[in-house]
Amino acid sequence: MLLKRTLFGVFAEPPGCKIRITNRGLEMLKAETKKFVEEELSNITMPEMRGKEGRFQYTIKDVKITELNLTSDLRFQPDVGLLFEVQNSSITLNFQRRILYWLFYDEGAINASAEGVNIFTVLHLIKDKDGRLKISNVTCDAFITKMRARFSGTLGRVYDFIGTFLTTGMRFVLNKQICPALNHAALVLINQLLETIPVRTEVDSYVGIDYSLLNDPVVTETSLDMDFRGMFYDLKNENETLVNYAVNPVVREYDRMIYLSLSEYFFDSGLFSYFKGGLQKQLLLDSFQMPKDLEMLLRTTYLGTIMMLNPALMEHPLSLELEVTSPPRSTIKTSGASVAVNCNVKVLVLPPGKPAVQLSSMTMEGKFNAKVSMKGKRLAIHLDLRRFKIFSNQSALESLALIPLQGPLKTMLQISVVPLINNYIKRGVQIPLPDGIDFIEEVVEYHNGYIIVGANLHFRTGLREIIERKLSGETDNSI
Repeated sequence: MLLKRTLFGVFAEPPGCKIRITNRGLEMLKAETKKFVEEELSNITMPEMRGKEGRFQYTIKDVKITELNLTSDLRFQPDVGLLFEVQNSSITLNFQRRILYWLFYDEGAINASAEGVNIFTVLHLIKDKDGRLKISNVTCDAFITKMRARFSGTLGRVYDFIGTFLTTGMRFVLNKQICPALNHAALVLINQLLETIPVRTEVDSYVGIDYSLLNDPVVTETSLDMDFRGMFYDLKNENETLVNYAVNPVVREYDRMIYLSLSEYFFDSGLFSYFKGGLQKQLLLDSFQMPKDLEMLLRTTYLGTIMMLNPALMEHPLSLELEVTSPPRSTIKTSGASVAVNCNVKVLVLPPGKPAVQLSSMTMEGKFNAKVSMKGKRLAIHLDLRRFKIFSNQSALESLALIPLQGPLKTMLQISVVPLINNYIKRGVQIPLPDGIDFIEEVVEYHNGYIIVGANLHFRTGLREIIERKLSGETDNSI
C-alpha cells in the first residue's frame, strides 16, 4: 500500500475511487468467458502423427476441433483472483488417416469425441508496476477421461479395433494443448483487454486523471474490490496535486453487478486542477456579456463614485470582471452534493483607448447543487446555482448598497455562465472500465463524504472483438 509523508506523520493513501464487482457481475461475464474459451480451444492445432503398430502403419493429420460442449463456471478465488472451471464436458474432433496393412492401403476421415473433459484454471490478479490490473500467472490443470473414434471408408469397421490405440495418443496430445492455449488467452489476450482500462490519461487540454491501483485487488468469495488513486492533475504541472485527506469510501452492498464509489477528493482534485490550469478564467472570459439592464443598475449604483472620480466617465461603458480566487470545493452529504465557489468581482469603466478605471471590488460567494450521473462508462456532473451573495471588500455600508445587485447578477450567472460550464463538463470523464463494457440501470446514492453508483453491466461487443480492436490499434468510439 502506498504511504504518504506529511507534517503529521506517515499514513496510507486512501482511494479517491473504488470499484466492487460482485457475484452478479461475474454471472454476466460467464457467457462471454465461455464463448471466448471455446474460440481459443477451437484454434488448437495438433501436429501430424505417424507410427507403427505391428503390421499397421498409420498417419494422422489435419486435426480440427469441430464442436465443443462445455459445462463451465466462473467464480472468485479468494485472495488470488478468478477461477474458470470446466467439468464433464466433451470435444468433437475430425482428422484424416492413412493406414497401410500388408498390401492394403486405406485413407479416410475419423470423427472422434473427447469425453469427460475437465479444466481447472486460476487467474492470479495483481497490481503491476504501473498501477494497472494484470493477470500475473495462470494455474492450469486439464485432463480428458476418455476418447472415442468412429472410422469411415472401405475398411472402417476393420480398423475399429485399433481405435483405442489411436485415441490414446490423441488424448495425450490434446491434453497437452489445452493449458498452453488457455495460458496464452489469459496472459496475452485478456491482459490486452485490461490494458484498455485508463491508468494515467488526459481528460482534455487542461487536466489528466490518475486511476492507478493503490494495492493488489482484494478478492473474497463474493466480490472483487479495487482501490484506485482517483486523482486529477494539471497537465502543465503534473506534480502539483492535492493531498488526499478525504474519508475512505465504504461499499457495503452486493445487490448490483458493480459499484463505483468516489470520495470528495476525486471531485476536489478535479476542481483544483482545472483552477490551476486556468479553465474557470477562460470560461468566464468566453461567457460574460453584460446585460443592458444590469449595466444601467450598476451605473445608478456607482453614480456618486463616477462623479467623484471624473464626470466624463459617465459616457463610457461599464464592465464586470470576475475572477475565481481559490480552487472550488465540493461537499457530499446524504442530502446531495454541492460545489462552493469564491470570486472577486471588479466594476470597471472602459474609456476607449485608455486603461480601465476600477469603481469597486466585491466578493461573490456561490454555491451550486451538483447532480452526478453516469452514461456508458462516463461520469458527468450538472451544476445548478442554488445560493449566491455579494459583499463589498471596502465597507459594510457599501455591502448594503449592493443588495439590489444580487438578483440581476444571479440571473446573469444562470443565463450565461452556468450553461457554458455545464456544456463544457457534460461529456464527463471515463471511469476505469475496459473497452466494450458499460454501466446500465445506474442508481446514485449520496453518503457523507462520498457517492456510490450502483449499476449493472452491459457488453456492447464480445471479448474477442474488443481484444482484436485493441491489437489493431483501434479505439473505443463510444468513450
